[in-house]
Amino acid sequence: MSAPNIGISIGDPNGIGVEVILKTFADVHMLECCTPVIYAHPKFVVSELKKLNIQVPVQGVQQQPISNKLNVKQVWNERFVPEYGKPTTSAGEIAFKSLKAATNDLKSGYIDALVTAPINKATIQQEKFKFPGHTDYLAQELKGETLMFMINENVRVGLITDHVPVKDVITQITPDRIIKKVMVMAQSLKSDFGIRKPKIAVLGINPHAGDHGVIGKEDENVLRPTLQAMEKDNFMVFGPFSSDSFFGSNQYQKYDAVLAAYHDQGLIPFKTLSFGLGVNFTAGLAVVRTSPDHGTAYEIAGKNQADHSSFREAVFAAIDILKNRADYAEMNRNPLAIKIRKKDRR
Repeated sequence: MSAPNIGISIGDPNGIGVEVILKTFADVHMLECCTPVIYAHPKFVVSELKKLNIQVPVQGVQQQPISNKLNVKQVWNERFVPEYGKPTTSAGEIAFKSLKAATNDLKSGYIDALVTAPINKATIQQEKFKFPGHTDYLAQELKGETLMFMINENVRVGLITDHVPVKDVITQITPDRIIKKVMVMAQSLKSDFGIRKPKIAVLGINPHAGDHGVIGKEDENVLRPTLQAMEKDNFMVFGPFSSDSFFGSNQYQKYDAVLAAYHDQGLIPFKTLSFGLGVNFTAGLAVVRTSPDHGTAYEIAGKNQADHSSFREAVFAAIDILKNRADYAEMNRNPLAIKIRKKDRR
């Protein structure tokens, strides 16, 4: 597969997003892996490069991206000067302009995948963005049953509910939602990660998975029977497991992925095990979107202290998933021809 065009939305320009993007592509080898397209303003990107003392070839583009260069597609006209570490409405407007333009190009096929830098979920709110995060916005724009899927080479964690207040979690965990999330995860493990028969562990909703109804009835009445029904339909899904000991006892290593009931139940152990090298992947879409596992990090913004490891991993993950999807599509395009080829190789 030739080097893919990877679109990059800059996130909140008052945070560390632009810094980790530019540090990632300061390594010229990254320009051999993909052709990056940053949705911003060429002068803004050049200014940020100078501040970071990074030298990398920059090219303003509106048409075909140019390989071995940092392509910048202009998406705003006004002069913007970042106020590092401050949540401002103007920064939120810039973040949305970048995300909207990148998403449109992802729809059209101008870029092959999208990597999003962190946004401030409060300042980006406006008439056309009333969502708790990227995942919900992309689900609307790209029409898919999405799954927030945190991935690392050692652990993968998806969420039944993601950016939902804790008080609302129980009402949103229904048999239908559980089935949809398990199905999205199972298909993603096959097509995006090359796992032929994925094994999925599901964490309980209540402490100790309800202790057989002593600590809440939801695990016994909703979660367990739903998983049992899916097992009968040949899904390799197991649980519910008590979440307090599941990761500490290394049980997660026996499964290809873990499905958590709610945000912190899944992300606290995931980030403990992989912070700085984790990636947030939106599974369930016909296109590929990844992001780093951290936020805007206002406290270090503008100080040249940000670690770009997670953003770099997000770029690598997007490239790998694109390749895996191409391989999966080829494997399933003509099964008979594949069997013949395998027979010929024996």
